[in-house]
Amino acid sequence: MDAPARLALTGGGYRAGRFLDLLARLPGLFEVTGVLARSDATAAAVAARGLPVHRDLDGLLRAAPELVLVSVPAAAAPGLVRDLVGRGAAVLTETPPAAGLAGLRELWELHERVQVAEQYLLFPHQAARRALVRRGLLGTPTSVQVSSTQLHHATSLIRGFLGLGAGPVRVTASATTSPLADPIDRGGWTGRAEPRPRTTTIATFDVGDGRSALYDFTDTQTRNPLRTRRTVVRGSLGEIVDDTVVRLVDARTVVTSRIERRQTGHHQDVQGADLDHLSFEGEAVFRNPHVGARLNDEEIALAGLLQRAAAWARGEGPGPYPLAEAAQDQLLALAVGESLATGGPVTTGVEAWGRA
Repeated sequence: MDAPARLALTGGGYRAGRFLDLLARLPGLFEVTGVLARSDATAAAVAARGLPVHRDLDGLLRAAPELVLVSVPAAAAPGLVRDLVGRGAAVLTETPPAAGLAGLRELWELHERVQVAEQYLLFPHQAARRALVRRGLLGTPTSVQVSSTQLHHATSLIRGFLGLGAGPVRVTASATTSPLADPIDRGGWTGRAEPRPRTTTIATFDVGDGRSALYDFTDTQTRNPLRTRRTVVRGSLGEIVDDTVVRLVDARTVVTSRIERRQTGHHQDVQGADLDHLSFEGEAVFRNPHVGARLNDEEIALAGLLQRAAAWARGEGPGPYPLAEAAQDQLLALAVGESLATGGPVTTGVEAWGRA
């Protein structure tokens, strides 16, 4: 893209603020044309950033954004997306794209004009792992274990590593509650060290054809430093456990290698704190395209997602995450909740996005 992509944004919550912070650090790539702010508090916060504030969609779209990022609660997203698409906008909507199955079905009618802001497969280490899986280093992928993030994000990782489409999946879930200290929240260190009840949900996914997945998530695990994040991908010729890769290279040789991270700014390195690249056996398998912007891993993933979404809106490339993928992620996440509620297994059906 030669000129900065013109983006508008709706919403004033935590995620919207994170996106605005990121966009401000990438001025050569993006221009924020305006923010829809329907409350006085949101309008004041947007104005304090020096950005144009709009109270209705007509005003937001008058500045001719190429892409509108919808960052509102999942229950409100389908109606807002429909209004935007009806006015001719290309939309990137937050995850999950709808709260329930009815909302997903409603949105599917608009899928040609909608992409979803699912970033987890674009995290540097996940992208590196997926690249190795796609090379066939593990043979045929057969199972995935994800213990790092919640529901639709986790099912995105599971489906991405296994290469799953939208066929039936048998989901069985259970939950337990136990004490856990939680010293960090979205606002930073809380100053609290006392354990509080937290729920751990474990779910198994039987995909058929010998393929399966395990979901293991404890409330607040995404940012709780007392719980590690874990990804395991197993295949017919080996496995990846976080950054360790074990594989069979011939009938008598098992090799163990690692995904290595090159991080600048340590000790006397004066380049500044940045991810440079991830390598595997001497070859770079992921390079940070935003060296110098000092982005954390999630921000690197989101920046890449926004760039792909802007290129899609301009007709210059495929979208970063089609609605069909995000809808299937959420369908599996909803099945976890249904299994918890009923106490038994749930088998998902094949929806319209699986028949397209």
